[in-house]
Amino acid sequence: MDFTFKFILHFLATMMLSVVLTPLVKLLAFQIGAVDQPGARRINKKVMPTIGGLAIFIAFTFGCFLQFHNYAFMHRVWGILFGAVIVVVTGLIDDVKELSPGQKSIGLLLAALEIYFIAGLRMDTISIPFIGMFHLGWFSLPMTVIWIFAITNAVNLIDGLDGLAAGVSMIALSTIGIVSFFFLPDAIGPFMAMFIFLLVAAILGFFPYNFHPATIFLGDTGALFLGFMISVVSLQGLKNVTFISVLTPMFILGVPITDTVFAIIRRKFNKQPISSADKMHLHHRLLSLGFSHRGAVLTIYGLALTFAFIALLMNYASKPAIVLMVVFTTIGLELFIELIGLVGENRQPLLKTLKFFGNSEYRHEYLLRRYEKKKAEKEQEKQDKN
Repeated sequence: MDFTFKFILHFLATMMLSVVLTPLVKLLAFQIGAVDQPGARRINKKVMPTIGGLAIFIAFTFGCFLQFHNYAFMHRVWGILFGAVIVVVTGLIDDVKELSPGQKSIGLLLAALEIYFIAGLRMDTISIPFIGMFHLGWFSLPMTVIWIFAITNAVNLIDGLDGLAAGVSMIALSTIGIVSFFFLPDAIGPFMAMFIFLLVAAILGFFPYNFHPATIFLGDTGALFLGFMISVVSLQGLKNVTFISVLTPMFILGVPITDTVFAIIRRKFNKQPISSADKMHLHHRLLSLGFSHRGAVLTIYGLALTFAFIALLMNYASKPAIVLMVVFTTIGLELFIELIGLVGENRQPLLKTLKFFGNSEYRHEYLLRRYEKKKAEKEQEKQDKN
């Protein structure tokens, strides 16, 4: 049988198995108490089953066995799946009993160590443009663990609306799969691409149940699993890190990374613990601006697709073009973040700067306020001295 045709069959089989498994996992969720209760920080208005990620994981594992059991690549697949099992079990326990952040971190740490020592996926070197390449040495381990933790938790953080994390993950994984096929060495690229697209197939089968109005959630079982898998498959391109191989996954994962980074900045400004929860994430802000549930999700999909397109362009562009893309994307992203108030409605440094130079009335009012403020401060100082 033709290799490509066989993969298409396995892709469809994986997707259909996910379609069949999801209702069964839904029944299991109610049996074991893996449900999400409505609350102040919840979008759902009724009790919802979680652990939807379990259906994705089982279908994906089945698809991998079908596709790779006759190939040496299966050895690498088992290495990655063993780490994934640790993450799925951690998420499953959390969905049923709600683990503390520290307990979940132990599970992620064990999975990251398994990926580093057993699967053999790690960052070994890093190349800084115009400076040179550096071997990470012993620093390779913490860099790999940090990468897995950061991406896994970033994907978990955006799992706040129906279909959001699943859709963004499919966009990110599909982009990584395309990059793997065309830019990784021939010995590994096609196999890694098929591995990634089998995961996309498993998510596709689950997706109709999860898109608004959802009948089942990913839960931490699914969100942690998808984040972990994205971090691991992107590590293949980061094995010998170059400027472009660092930027590519960072742009592909632009949505979850942006949401996480600005959540940290926001909590620092507000003097809150970084681990504290709030309703100021990207999807929350879009909803507060009047977007419908689906409208907010589709807007974030559009943002994820934009990041993915830029990531693909970077692999064909020259270094000066890449620098320009990074600069203009950063400016555009900052404007978007300030417009929706992701850090805070009054924290708009770039917009205020543009208004200052582009609007004479605003500039006059701003300078007048500064003058009056300084005048009031001087008068207060005189009163304090007297």
